Amino acid sequence: MSGTSVDGIDAVLLELSGYPRLGTNIHSPALSGPAPRFKILEHRAVPFADDLRAALLAAGRDETTTSQITQLNFWLGEALADAAADLAMSADLIASHGQTVHHIPHLDASRGWHTPSTLQIGEAAVIVERTGKPVISDFRPPDLAAGGQAAPLVPFADRIMYAEAGVRRAVHNLGGISNLTYLPGLDEAGVLAFDTGPANALIDEAAELFGKRYDEGGQMGAGGHVAQSLVSAWLDDPYLNAPPPKSTGRERWNLQQLPGVFELDAKDIAATVTAFSAQSIAQAYRRFVLPLGLDEIVVAGGGAFNPTLMAQLRAALAPIPVLTFEERGWNSAAREAAAFAVLGYYAYQGWRNTLPHTTGARHAVIAGKLSRPFMG
Repeated sequence: MSGTSVDGIDAVLLELSGYPRLGTNIHSPALSGPAPRFKILEHRAVPFADDLRAALLAAGRDETTTSQITQLNFWLGEALADAAADLAMSADLIASHGQTVHHIPHLDASRGWHTPSTLQIGEAAVIVERTGKPVISDFRPPDLAAGGQAAPLVPFADRIMYAEAGVRRAVHNLGGISNLTYLPGLDEAGVLAFDTGPANALIDEAAELFGKRYDEGGQMGAGGHVAQSLVSAWLDDPYLNAPPPKSTGRERWNLQQLPGVFELDAKDIAATVTAFSAQSIAQAYRRFVLPLGLDEIVVAGGGAFNPTLMAQLRAALAPIPVLTFEERGWNSAAREAAAFAVLGYYAYQGWRNTLPHTTGARHAVIAGKLSRPFMG
């Protein structure tokens, strides 16, 4: 898995117990009762080389030619294969989300967006060839074709992995984009999930003004003055005020899209976009989640390690407890990769693996495409 922060690849080896083995010809298990158990056996984080990361970010900013994206697809495939190689020796199946370089669930004629579309790269055939294992990839297009937004997909796995009877829990990811899954106990129909807006995307861009990849320790966000008048104006963005289901990406949340941001100096940009991320997330909870009842929020993703962002979130959402995955005894860095491992298993079995009421699709789909090794 490589997420919207574009900082590297997380690879996990996941063991599922309570499930039939791959290829067993039975119907999908019911999702209304206690979930089968899962265990993360190994987790490896592989940072992107600087040139690969720069190329991926440029692709997301529409600064890349068709030939460059074609090459980037295979270049990333090699990086994904490298990250998976050792773990794959013990695996029956590989699931690879790849890297989203553009996600367009909504039309916008002013930007030339006339067809809902999404593109994840990282050629699966390269992973198959290098590992000799079947690979499930390209998870998002089936939901988009069914009228959904192709996001969020992780909530299907979140319910399996983190729902608990009698506990109203939000599992929150602070990646480049902020997204949440609301789990009202074991009730699948009550799951709510959506992208709230930016998390680290704007903060990372502000860090680049200092020659950094990200705001380590939240020091930049804590070191400047917050232009609250700008934050308040940005909070009126139509996306933030639209009800779920909804999804978004870096193509919408970048510094170029924020009016007035470049009137600030670099330190104040970092402080102001950090405050904007925190306040937009808190606003989403107040409008769409808290009225449903909420016992706790458990946070994963790189933003969980930004003390400034986390402090602002906790202050804005008090008295609701805001915990990190690590404080819960879970592995935040492995969460999304583990989720796509679950989605990949379901896809291989031919079972539906989406929640259409969270994506807006007309019906559930089998998300993911299978690439097989030659066994001759």
